[in-house]
Amino acid sequence: MPEAPTDEPVAGPAAGPALVSAVVGRASVPAVWPPADLLATAVEALHNPGLVVIAGAAGTGRTGVLKRLAESFRGAVFSGGALAMLRGVPALPLSRAVRVRLPSHEAPLLAEAVRSRVRHGLLLLDDLQWADPLTIAALPAIAEHCRIVVTLRTPHRLPGDAERALRAAAAKSGAWLSMPPMPADAAAALVRQLAPSASAAVVTDLVRRAGGVPLAVVALAKHVAQGGTPRDGLDKGLAYTVAGALADLSRPARTAMAALGLLGRPVTATVLGEGLTELVETGLVELTDGVAAPVSPYTAEVAAGLLDATERAALHRRLATLVPPREAARHLAAAGAGAEAYQVAVTAAAAAESSGDRAELLLLACDLPGVDAEPQVRIAAARAALAAGRPGSCLRVIDAATTDPVAAVLRGEALLQQGSPVPAAAAVTAVGDDAPAEVLGGRDRIRLLSMLTTDPGGALARAEELLQVHGEAPAHPGLRAAIAAVRAGTRQPGWEYGLASAASAAGQAGDVLAARWSAWLLVETLTADARLAEAAQAAAAAAAACAGDLAYSWQTRFLAAQLWCDVLRGDAIDEVVRRAGDLADRTLPALARGYAVAAASLAEADGGLLAPARARLEALQNRPASAGPVLDWVTREAAWLDGRPDQAFEPADAAVSTPLVDGLRRITARWAAYDAGASFSTADDTMPLAPVQVTLEAWKAPVRFTEAAAAWHELARREEVRCLLAQGLLEEGADLAVPPLLEAERLAEEAGLVVLLGRARRALRRHSIRRDTRGRRAGDELTDRERDVLRLVANGEPTRRIAGQLGISRETVETHIRSGMRKLGARTRTEAAALAIEELGQ
Repeated sequence: MPEAPTDEPVAGPAAGPALVSAVVGRASVPAVWPPADLLATAVEALHNPGLVVIAGAAGTGRTGVLKRLAESFRGAVFSGGALAMLRGVPALPLSRAVRVRLPSHEAPLLAEAVRSRVRHGLLLLDDLQWADPLTIAALPAIAEHCRIVVTLRTPHRLPGDAERALRAAAAKSGAWLSMPPMPADAAAALVRQLAPSASAAVVTDLVRRAGGVPLAVVALAKHVAQGGTPRDGLDKGLAYTVAGALADLSRPARTAMAALGLLGRPVTATVLGEGLTELVETGLVELTDGVAAPVSPYTAEVAAGLLDATERAALHRRLATLVPPREAARHLAAAGAGAEAYQVAVTAAAAAESSGDRAELLLLACDLPGVDAEPQVRIAAARAALAAGRPGSCLRVIDAATTDPVAAVLRGEALLQQGSPVPAAAAVTAVGDDAPAEVLGGRDRIRLLSMLTTDPGGALARAEELLQVHGEAPAHPGLRAAIAAVRAGTRQPGWEYGLASAASAAGQAGDVLAARWSAWLLVETLTADARLAEAAQAAAAAAAACAGDLAYSWQTRFLAAQLWCDVLRGDAIDEVVRRAGDLADRTLPALARGYAVAAASLAEADGGLLAPARARLEALQNRPASAGPVLDWVTREAAWLDGRPDQAFEPADAAVSTPLVDGLRRITARWAAYDAGASFSTADDTMPLAPVQVTLEAWKAPVRFTEAAAAWHELARREEVRCLLAQGLLEEGADLAVPPLLEAERLAEEAGLVVLLGRARRALRRHSIRRDTRGRRAGDELTDRERDVLRLVANGEPTRRIAGQLGISRETVETHIRSGMRKLGARTRTEAAALAIEELGQ
């Protein structure tokens, strides 16, 4: 910002309109900050001499407003400000602005000296909260003849009469403007600009923490861009600035702000005490219906960070008496009261209504430093962790050295849930036949399921032996579920009913682990057998049940499986991309992430967004073993769709796969061999799934592709299209080739299968048939904004994130997408994005 006059002063009447024109012109270009309406209001107030006060909390961009006004003013700009270290020096802010020594004894004489130099220029003073009394006393008199804009940080320590005098001067000729919070969309756009690799979940969390404070947004975004996380520490520069502002609060207000930081959530007004009124008056806290929330959670965190160890512990203890037991246990733990925290957590866990809450509390009790959890509490924590879908936590709290048979069964179950059946069986070898019935049932379950992976036939025989002992419906829910699993694994008649009834019985008996595990096995087995509609329905029902019990790990697993079924069926590609992308942005268990990434990548590849699909697959690390074959096939399929057949027909890794995925891999390999002109072995073409079998056989007799397409009709739209496409490509005569190609074109266009649609149309052109009836409209070019929107769609960005990056509303984003689809002749937003990227050569 300039600190001396930049031009000769212009006439007074012309300065105001010039400033209005300049600022309004700049506001027509989308800008993140400061807000154009605030700038316009300030400009309007400066038509004539007067005082404009820009008030706001630390980091809200007050100085940025001064800079924009200085850049836009067509005249002399006198810029200065107060300094915290020299707040006692008389007239220092004004002397810095006009660059001369000023009278420092009387306010009227000081005002006249400043007026004679500023005249028709613009006087800008920053950080008025640190100004000396003489400067503040002279401002109303100066404002009678000059245009003045000052910034005032809140909270501040100006005497009450000084603030009243400033407000009176601003009301007489000028304005008192408060900096509004930065809108969430604008904050998200700024984060995306500074940290492009940040996921949607990180962006959302960062914007929430910043609370509309631009400086906090910038500091946190840069921290993330440099490899940090939104949670690992506070930016030192910003924390110092915020701490300086908090120091001007009274002690009760600072304590209340620190309490909000320690709580990490809104709270009823009674919890914060007498300091709340001051926080509301200074704009640091919003009070709605008796509930107080910090405008910027980051500021509250800084306030908590300013407490010394003794103060922090005391405040944690006080909060523990005011919040529910679940939170009280954590506050007591943070205060160093481990023994009290242990008792509160164990008691609260007994009253918890959800398995998620119960697991959190018991795991906390077991992890408290200096506290030796009782064996029964560790057992309960391990059991709760398994019910919540957290086998790793179960293993952490169970002592591997213990000989307790109950602990051994829980350890074996956790290993089984992690996909380690052999170690799981080894974990229960010491459990004898004299153990209680409940323990024996768990032991036999683990042994049976371990045997299912190594010797399915032996497992079936053992299951029948157990049924002879325990009856057709064993009383132990887990053992009943295991027997149903063995029958499902070997596809015994009625296996679906067995799994469903086992899940229902386990739920009624209160064994939520067996219920969820059985439901998951039902979903997996139905999917493996290409019964995708049934699998999706079962997954949706199970996910809803898990959500009600706060079992996040299980819930996300079922949601990801549902999306996988939906994308294979060809249902709503755009919706699958959106939901799977949102899910993959969260913190997920490895299995759920694997299925979510597979679903999103396949949908993007089918929709023509091949680069984002490949990038998503390549970015996935630590692929879970059970989702490995799925991801392997999607990677091959994306390569084939991208015209890289050499990457699609190489032999697969020797990994356990399901009939459907293995069949799809073989079909893709056959297509890749055809495209590459390579030979393909048919030695292993015998497949258990009829649609796969008839598809592979059709490659030897193309007329059978009609039969194959019919077999896929109710199962997977994309495979039905591929069969019709294959028939049209392999048949020589137009009379046999054209009908299936026309049908493939119709189905692909309806489903948004852009790549397969393109292949069908190219094949039709070989027979002199052109069917591009939905091509782009002549003379209808995409606008720059439509290109920007569609480019972001092609990058996999959802609507809310596009709106944030471009600084527009979600409704406007959807309008641009629909307009682009219409101009490009696309049926889906994914197809429109692919066509736009092709047009732009990217």
